[in-house]
Amino acid sequence: MSQTSTTTARAPWLPLAAAAVTVVLWASAFVAIRDATPHFSPGALALGRLAVGSITLGVMLLIRREGLPPRAAWPGIVTAGILWFGLYMIALNWGERSVDAGTAAMVVAIGPILIALLSGWLLNEGFPPRLLAGIAVAFVGAAVVGYSVSGGSSSSTVGVLLCLVAAVSFAGGVVSEKPALRHASASQVTTFACLVGAIACLPFSGQLVSQLARAPASATLNIVYLGLFPTALAFGTWAYALARTTAGKMGATTYIIPAVAVLLSWAFLGELPTWLTFVGGVLCVVGVAVSRSRARSRSRARADSRSRALADSRPATTADQGTPSPSTAPLAKEA
Repeated sequence: MSQTSTTTARAPWLPLAAAAVTVVLWASAFVAIRDATPHFSPGALALGRLAVGSITLGVMLLIRREGLPPRAAWPGIVTAGILWFGLYMIALNWGERSVDAGTAAMVVAIGPILIALLSGWLLNEGFPPRLLAGIAVAFVGAAVVGYSVSGGSSSSTVGVLLCLVAAVSFAGGVVSEKPALRHASASQVTTFACLVGAIACLPFSGQLVSQLARAPASATLNIVYLGLFPTALAFGTWAYALARTTAGKMGATTYIIPAVAVLLSWAFLGELPTWLTFVGGVLCVVGVAVSRSRARSRSRARADSRSRALADSRPATTADQGTPSPSTAPLAKEA
């Protein structure tokens, strides 16, 4: 049994807790990005966030004394770094400049659907009915949340297309990262994928330097926050959880993010959500619960099957046979 399987068997709640940390931190990123966007261009914001994340993750990797990932992990790491850490962040930052947050959330919500389809096809995860049903319910919830936030306003075609690029990049990055986690640790994959993303964003370094000189301290601190928590920590906990479950179920889990983002905006920005937003949030939570319920049932079924197999293979005891066992037979004869 692998170390990953052993850890999960001993503490089955750890992957779920890691996924929960990821959801909360990624939801908080929307609040930080909203404050930083007026002062930084999309590419500069992505580079600053990834630079802070790469430095933080690199220091942590040195402390843990983990070396370079195996060669077999690099194709997935490079692909995930370019698509997810690089292209996704730039496209989303850029798209949200010309569309409202609600429309962006609705378009990006296509990502988990693409993850389920690609992982079922390319990673042989199949298409579990509960997963597909849960994704459908959660997608409706994300659409309701997005509509309630946007108020039905119109959006530019370019902005919608950029958000669509972000959704496709997100899906491609997750599906690429999953195979890499079979050969390298979650910290190795996250660190070097983040570094690849930062290198891909280096053409925006001139913009970042000039905009840092003019930006207020609060906007700069938001970039630092984005690099430390929604990037370094959240992508690490995501990789940890992804290594211990399917890509389809992890993708469905991200549907909770819009609901959590609305709650955080309410708490920190004073943006009061409407009743329609609450309905959409509930649908998101219900959909994610349905999508993950199959995994718990299947785990219990496997455990029961192992228990029955172990019981069937166990040799019969003396009481079951009704005769003395070979080890006690001489003693019975002497008596």
